[in-house]
Amino acid sequence: MTGDEGRPPVVVGVDGTPAARLALVWAIDEADRRGLPLCLVHAWNGQAETAAEPFALETRPSALETRQTSDEVRRSAGRRILDEAEALAAARHPRVPLDRVLVNGSPTAALSRSRPNAALIVVGSRHLSSAREVMTTRTIAVPIVAHARCPVVVVREPEHTSATPATVVVGVDGSRASVPAVAFAYEEASLRGATLSAVHVRRFDRLPAVASDVRAQQTKEGRIRLAETLAGWQERFPDVPTKHEVLFGHPVPALTEASAHALCLVVGSRGLGGFRGMLLGSASHGVLHHARCPVIVTPDHEDATERD
Repeated sequence: MTGDEGRPPVVVGVDGTPAARLALVWAIDEADRRGLPLCLVHAWNGQAETAAEPFALETRPSALETRQTSDEVRRSAGRRILDEAEALAAARHPRVPLDRVLVNGSPTAALSRSRPNAALIVVGSRHLSSAREVMTTRTIAVPIVAHARCPVVVVREPEHTSATPATVVVGVDGSRASVPAVAFAYEEASLRGATLSAVHVRRFDRLPAVASDVRAQQTKEGRIRLAETLAGWQERFPDVPTKHEVLFGHPVPALTEASAHALCLVVGSRGLGGFRGMLLGSASHGVLHHARCPVIVTPDHEDATERD
């Protein structure tokens, strides 16, 4: 089957792991919600763990023969992974147009380049410690998010569909990066019939109980920032109930807690704690490793233009 060339696809990386399957299910459902085609991408180079290499020969094969045989095994395993993913998509939402790409290359390059016009890129995230996930060569979410020109969805945890009311959370810091995040979050909430919770975090590690006047002033400033950023969006999406929340503390634990019962958490890729400092522990980077629901990172479109 082939995707609809007239519409940008939802692109999802598949590798046969439980983490990738969780991302695949999310991507299938999102493609159906948005009326978009789905593109399955598997990168087979360097994935020897998908099948054992055959060495049942009486004489040891040459290095070239071994590499060729290994490549054939990996390519064949990749086709099987795509077959299984395609079968799942057809069973779950048979009307979603579907395309598939088998690439000899790294997963990061495959997902970034296979569909440059992608509407969304969806990836899974293995449950490693934060330090291991940052350092391992198998981590693809961070470099894809850092360079993508479209929103990237990192499915680390399932969405909380049983929570009442169903809620999409968006992090708002008042920077330019908040604008595309708010736009995407409203659209997602509207598609899902969900409430939008707009969260602004004031950076206070400790706020003494006696400083009630300080807390009140900071809360007021936070609500002003939320109102300014959300101005006009509630009118564009009158079907989406909206809550404004001002929290205190570090953005990562605050947004992590806010994500505990959410369908998804939407954040921008720049601004306070943006991806300019991602290797140094930025807020958005930290959320990718700790959030309790799928995380959607929206790009700064001006920044994406600078990278062209």
